Amino acid sequence: MTSIKTAALAFGISWLAVAASAQTIGISMPTQSSARWIADGANMVEQFEAAGYETNLQYAEDDIPNQLAQVENMITQGVDVLVIAAIDGTTLSNALANAAASDIRVIAYDRLIRDTPDVDYYATFDNFQVGVQQANSLVQGLEERFGDVNPWHVELFGGSPDDNNAYFFYDGAMSILQPLIDEGRIVIPSGQQGMETVGTLRWDGSAAQARMDNLLSANYTQEVVHGVLSPYDGLSIGILSSLKGVGYGSGDLEMPIVTGQDAEVQSVKSIQAGEQYSTIFKDTRELARVTVGMVDAMLKGGEPEINDTETYDNGVKVVPSYLLEPVPVDASNYQEILVDSGYYTAEQLQ
Repeated sequence: MTSIKTAALAFGISWLAVAASAQTIGISMPTQSSARWIADGANMVEQFEAAGYETNLQYAEDDIPNQLAQVENMITQGVDVLVIAAIDGTTLSNALANAAASDIRVIAYDRLIRDTPDVDYYATFDNFQVGVQQANSLVQGLEERFGDVNPWHVELFGGSPDDNNAYFFYDGAMSILQPLIDEGRIVIPSGQQGMETVGTLRWDGSAAQARMDNLLSANYTQEVVHGVLSPYDGLSIGILSSLKGVGYGSGDLEMPIVTGQDAEVQSVKSIQAGEQYSTIFKDTRELARVTVGMVDAMLKGGEPEINDTETYDNGVKVVPSYLLEPVPVDASNYQEILVDSGYYTAEQLQ
């Protein structure tokens, strides 16, 4: 970017005119293994290009050194703004210091970037509320399916410990579940609580399935599991595979209530089939819209719209944020929320 500016000045060309015709947004996404992140990338590219920007979209496939290299390469290429959904929000400090030295602004996308002053804004959903909604949905399902059972046997899963959002999801859920645990309405037969115990590194569905296998063999030879708090659809599918493997959902053994997040196609189909109970929908079109608006305001010398200046302390500063509202989805409303809104076609969910 600096070299372009120098060349423009040398030839007497307005730097603003050059910038206006060459503004590029570097977009760093964590992985293509999740349909959700593919949708995020596609939505941002579409909306940035519709707004007149060029884009450089890279996926790091959950490899931290790969994401660092991709971000450093974008900085070297002279992008005007970086939009980053970090694999590990604590590993980017040096790279973002280089971005700041090159006058490249940074937006943390969906996941907070920690331990650096060099992040300008944060675009995300209300992550504590996601957890609240997951827990409320879990309790609703337990009431519907196992209302005459007391206590309910529940197991807890958390997201990746290197993802700041995972703690908000867990804390939000426990704000609803802990009082029920304290009064004895919910019992956790494994005794496993706390993100240090129930977290699932890299949101790995196979790891969740293996842990559920272990929980069932160690704690449910005589007992029945009634519910599982799962913070993400990719984990939910693994958990459900484990449950089905020992007979849940067949004969007289009813399927436990299993939550999720991201409204991925496989999980929506599972909800239709009466397996997964619910998910939390986060409209990536809206998150892309907010992010594009932030970038557009910054590059035009304005102030991006934000609605939170207190919640997201990254260890160095409170990052100004825009929080979108998540939406619970289950069998009763997936048609209205996901199909009627145009997020999915009916054919995609068949």
